[in-house]
Amino acid sequence: QVQLAESGGGEVQAGGSLRLSCVGSGRTFSEYVMGWFRQAPGKEREFVAAINWSGGNTYYTNSVKGRFTVSRDNAKNMVYLQMNSLKPEDTAVYYCAGANVPGVTYLRALTPDQGSWGQGTQVTVSS
Repeated sequence: QVQLAESGGGEVQAGGSLRLSCVGSGRTFSEYVMGWFRQAPGKEREFVAAINWSGGNTYYTNSVKGRFTVSRDNAKNMVYLQMNSLKPEDTAVYYCAGANVPGVTYLRALTPDQGSWGQGTQVTVSS
């Protein structure tokens, strides 16, 4: 099992940028499809982005396409989420997650009792 820990959250004004980081421990990190989810107050957790083991394939939910970029560095056991042009509706707790699934689209269906999850980091976008 891979242990995950996020960092980089904070408060930013609309139109600003933040970069989230996630560090993983465990020898199987590079085998995992990794990604990001978020949960806003009073809403269900939703998928944001995923990246395959090599970093050559990515997948985004429609609301963040063109604004967010997911990347990874397997040598450092790191996954990143660069968030640009932030909007108030991006406000949420962001979770790093990973699993040994066949491809990036499969990660979208990951539930909290599957794979590995971090504790979350708060992102607040003010208008």
